Formats: sequence, C-alpha cells, structure tokens
Amino acid sequence: MARLRAAGCVFAEDEAGLLVEAASGAELEVLVARRVAGEPLEHVLGWAGFRGLRIAVGPGVFVPRRRTELMARLAEQLVAATPAPVAVVELCCGAAPIAVAVLAHGRSPRDGGAVDVYAADIDPVAVGYARRNLGERGTALTGDLFEPLPDRLRGRIDVLAVNTPYVPSGAIVSMPPEARDHEPRAALDGGDDGLDVQRRLAGVAGEWLAPGGRLLVETSEDQASVAAALFADAGLVPRVESDDELGATVVLARRVGPDR
Repeated sequence: MARLRAAGCVFAEDEAGLLVEAASGAELEVLVARRVAGEPLEHVLGWAGFRGLRIAVGPGVFVPRRRTELMARLAEQLVAATPAPVAVVELCCGAAPIAVAVLAHGRSPRDGGAVDVYAADIDPVAVGYARRNLGERGTALTGDLFEPLPDRLRGRIDVLAVNTPYVPSGAIVSMPPEARDHEPRAALDGGDDGLDVQRRLAGVAGEWLAPGGRLLVETSEDQASVAAALFADAGLVPRVESDDELGATVVLARRVGPDR
C-alpha cells in the first residue's frame, strides 16, 4: 500500500497483497504479468491512492503523486476560507485528483453554499478518467489550458490548481521507466528548463482569476524562485509553500484585488 500512498517504492509483499485483493485465478495472472512487464502498479490495479481516496487511473494516464497532496491540501484550505459560491478549476488535471480531493475534504465554504468545480486536460484519455472520478459533482473538459472553459468563468475563478508538466526535456530519459515509458510525455515534459507551460499559464491566469483569487502550481524546489518570478512579472503576488516530508513545492500566487 505504501506506493499507492507515496507514488514511490513498495515492498513486494504489499504489491502482491494489492494484486490478490484486485483479482484471482486467470485474471490475477494477467495482472501479475502486466506488472512484471513494467506497467505502473496503479495502472494495473486501476486506481491510485491520493489524500485517502482511490483515484481511477489506467494505461496512458498520469499517476497522481503523493507530493501533489500539498497542492490539494492548500486548495482545500482556500475553498474553506472563501465565501460561497466558490469556483474551483484544475488545469492539466490528468485524472483530476485535486478536484476530487477538494470535493471530498474541503470543508463547506465560508457562509455555506456550493462549490462549482471544473477540470480540464489536453489529453482526452485523461479527461475520460477525470469524468469518471468527478461523476456528477464536477465538469471535465478536453482542451489546452483555459481554452475549453466556459467564458463565464473568466475573472471569476477563486481557486485555480495547475499541475503543469515541469520535468526538463533532457531529464525525461533519466526518469523511472514506469513514468517514462507508461505515462504521456505531454504530462511530464516542461521544455528545456521545465517551465514552458508555466510561462504560458502566467501570461493569461490573471484574466481568469477572481479579484483575490489564488493560483497554485506545483514545481521543483530548484525551479520555485524562477516560477514565482514569472507570476510576479504577470502582476500576481506569489509565495512559495513547501513540505519536506512530501518533498513538495508549490507556488501560490494571488491576483491583486480585494478578497471576497
């Protein structure tokens, strides 16, 4: 179970227990063969552990990492502190783990009321899993960054969580084969310095955030200062949050304006 919580290594006996839990007989043999061939355990099982939830994933879909739980936790806290109704958007969503966590763990927004949740990704396979995970509680759309969102959200997003690809192109080859060979390159490759998508995001995020709205972006510790500067140059007010236990770094940037 450790790997499904931490998206890291797992003891063989834990993997075996999870596979036995998932299937038996000939079906179990198929699952074991897939795992031995190098497929991520989460793809084989059909789910990944995230914030105590089971997020449905499958072949060709980015597996939520435990470090991304920091961004989810921050998003949950922001939702709880924002007067209702609250507009929450997860871009580059993959299977939409942050949106699902906000719906599951975010306390009722201040003053009570609804949370309007959208998720979007350029990969239609990922969006299919996002729809499955969100069900009727949120809307998952296919498209590049803000392109598929309804225009009514422009200038009204209170919490915007974006797990952009941020691995430098040249570092993809050194990634574990489970990620390198089985997850979509578009979910990993952030360009020469890993910040290409964040640059694009910084250029337009302010148009979509509500006054006082927050943008959360996962990045590496080494990239954090440069990423924060990108959002500062775009007129947002950034700060860096980190969690040493999770090995996580998030840039949180606020649109200047009165908080609701």
